[in-house]
Amino acid sequence: MGKLSFLKQKKFYIHLLIIIVLAVIILWLTIRMLGVYTRHGEENPMPNLTGLTIEEAEEAYGRNYHFILIDSVYSKTEKPGTIVQQDPIPDSKVKRGRNVYYITVAKTREKTTLPDVKNRSLRYTVVMLENSGLQVEEICFINGAFRNAVQKLSFNGQEIEKGAELYKGDAVKIYVSYGDDRRDVKLPSLYGTPVESVKHTLNMAGLNLGKEVYENHDSLQYMKVSRMDPPYSKGKVKPGTFVNVWYKSSREFNFEKEKNHAMQEDSTQFAIEQALLIDTVAIDTTAIIANDTIDIERYEDDF
Repeated sequence: MGKLSFLKQKKFYIHLLIIIVLAVIILWLTIRMLGVYTRHGEENPMPNLTGLTIEEAEEAYGRNYHFILIDSVYSKTEKPGTIVQQDPIPDSKVKRGRNVYYITVAKTREKTTLPDVKNRSLRYTVVMLENSGLQVEEICFINGAFRNAVQKLSFNGQEIEKGAELYKGDAVKIYVSYGDDRRDVKLPSLYGTPVESVKHTLNMAGLNLGKEVYENHDSLQYMKVSRMDPPYSKGKVKPGTFVNVWYKSSREFNFEKEKNHAMQEDSTQFAIEQALLIDTVAIDTTAIIANDTIDIERYEDDF
């Protein structure tokens, strides 16, 4: 008999059919069980834990979520031991069993010392402050011969020197010299930048973070910058400018697909604003030069 003689036997095809049916059944059961295990489609709005102690949060929601402490900060206004920040953020859609990361108000504050940054570069200073557990409240530019050289630091309106004892989380103002030319600084492109990197990116460029707007609700790890004002297309701005940002969830918005469209829209809007500004300046100048031939009040009424 040949090696392939089994292909002529009816028993072979019966066994093959049984194997195929069993494989389909096992695959179907696996997919069904996977959906049950991952709770596919069972998403619920994340509750707001702000103001609760971890004991209260676990008592109310411990059956649905696993709580993980990531940090504690000091607050003069919030009650010690209560939750002040959470991830996922309130109202974002999450599944049961999800890890919830939270930050509480510390009962005692950890101290740190101010590093020696006088006459050092702005970028060096930002990194050193962050490494010491301090925050940048604002970058202020003042007169000075050397561009981006740190002249002084202040906390709560009082100038502070190296070695000063502060608490971690305190926000410090940085006073930086313009330099002789006072030239503008380049706007960084924030499009697609995660929430946790925005302030650092702006500070390193000599700029300040303005208002933050969340256009939809989701875990902070998915939120990225979808728009900024002044827009990136403006190119350069005055040192110390406050930049406002808008965030969208990367799970609801395709940043890569929409990047070119968003940047083009940004550029178009800026071009329109610039054109209107130029027209206004030209009209005002003409009115001043030829005041006897232009009825300014009539012109203003027309617009």
